[in-house]
Amino acid sequence: MGGGKRFAVLLCAEDSEYVKKRYGGYYGVFVEMLAEEGETWDVFRVANGEFPHDEQVDRFDGFVISGSCNDAHGNDAWICRLVSLLKKLDSLNKKVLGICFGHQVLSRALGGKTGRAITGWDIGVTTIHFSSSSSKLFSSLKIPTTLSIIECHRDEVRELPPKAEVIAWSEKTGVEMFRYGNHIMGIQGHPEYTKDILVHLIDRLSQRDFIADSYADDLKANMGKVEPDKDAWKKLCISFLKGRL
Repeated sequence: MGGGKRFAVLLCAEDSEYVKKRYGGYYGVFVEMLAEEGETWDVFRVANGEFPHDEQVDRFDGFVISGSCNDAHGNDAWICRLVSLLKKLDSLNKKVLGICFGHQVLSRALGGKTGRAITGWDIGVTTIHFSSSSSKLFSSLKIPTTLSIIECHRDEVRELPPKAEVIAWSEKTGVEMFRYGNHIMGIQGHPEYTKDILVHLIDRLSQRDFIADSYADDLKANMGKVEPDKDAWKKLCISFLKGRL
């Protein structure tokens, strides 16, 4: 049971018509993964300038920051405003889970550095390795020391905030996950994505010339080889956000 807790998604992306129709937007994708009976979930479309007021912030037990097509190191007005909000959430000790762009912008808000990934795009299903300290942190969940997750990014956390700890890494990305105290966690991959969403994103990236058509074709051809560990990620994210670790 959720026990009447209240959570909000800080939505940093524009929903495509496909994702709106199929999943109820990215907000719907997060609610599908994280919501439990008795909870209230709201959405603030921060990329459109829609932010919670100060008095609203206090009502929430936790926040989830979504992915985005924007750069976490950018200085768009809404990104700078989001950075300020995240500093406030940290000072209030609110639970915050950052995903992809959300992971990167959290790092920035807490004093870390983000930028283009040295190894370029990482798109597909990636194996990530947990650190020994995170194995202890997640011991109650009985998850293995490696998990597969869907990735779709070309930026990364380059330098962790002071006092933050790397809790997972991959061959391409040094900071796949980090935690800051017991209230903030960032995940570079997309635990909420399905392969269907990833195929849709690959098509959008190639249509907009972010990636070459040949690369897009290769990605889709190789996609069936590994499945993301969606159930384990769901358990991990829910346990963190709701203080069950």
